[in-house]
Amino acid sequence: MERVKTGIPGLDEMLWGGFLPQTANLVEGAPGTGKTTLGMQFIYHGIAACGEPGLILTFEEFPEQYYRDAASFGWDFHQMEREGKLRVIMTSPEVSKVDLERVGGRIERLVQEMGARRILVDSLSHFERLSTDSVRLRGIIYGFVNALKREGLTAVLTRESVALLGEAEEPDSGLAFLVDSYILLRYVEIESAVRKALLVLKMRGSNHDKGIRQFEITSRGVEVRAPFEGREGIMSGSPRRMMDSFVQAFVRR
Repeated sequence: MERVKTGIPGLDEMLWGGFLPQTANLVEGAPGTGKTTLGMQFIYHGIAACGEPGLILTFEEFPEQYYRDAASFGWDFHQMEREGKLRVIMTSPEVSKVDLERVGGRIERLVQEMGARRILVDSLSHFERLSTDSVRLRGIIYGFVNALKREGLTAVLTRESVALLGEAEEPDSGLAFLVDSYILLRYVEIESAVRKALLVLKMRGSNHDKGIRQFEITSRGVEVRAPFEGREGIMSGSPRRMMDSFVQAFVRR
């Protein structure tokens, strides 16, 4: 099956080759876990390695922030914009929602003019101010996500999580139903050091690696590494050493 590669070492293997085309893929994590970096890397790889122009739709950061952050990884977003392969758009959920609902909106025009195939939406959390009613809010997000798919885009959608360390909040089951894949990023404390963990919670229409892996943000971007071994409770933020079968068999009696 055709896949849309993220270009992130280790993650494409977990996704069995990458995202499926024209899907909405949620990346959720606490501030600083690397959600935006992961999304920018997805956009950069599409342009640099796959010939797929991309859009970045931001509701909170000025475009200059993305240029600076990208440059720190060696990604020249300024040059990509000059070549017509990238556009960074600062807008609001209200404006982008209306834009996608009408024929000939800004995003539709850019998709057609650039031949855009990928989009990063940073962040979906800002849609929460559109309605206090959870059912209506899911309807708004559902319409937005489907509009991106109709434009032929494969989307990475970021979302803030309030969970830092300790017991993590339950994933949003309503939002999980709306998206095609759901990736969780978490901080975990192991032996007085904070590490980062990644889990592919769901992937519609495809199998995937269900292990919990360590990842780091390096000078080249996000790199997903080996699974956590010999521990349980990783995604709660408070991992414990797993007892071997001999000890379990006798001590727990």
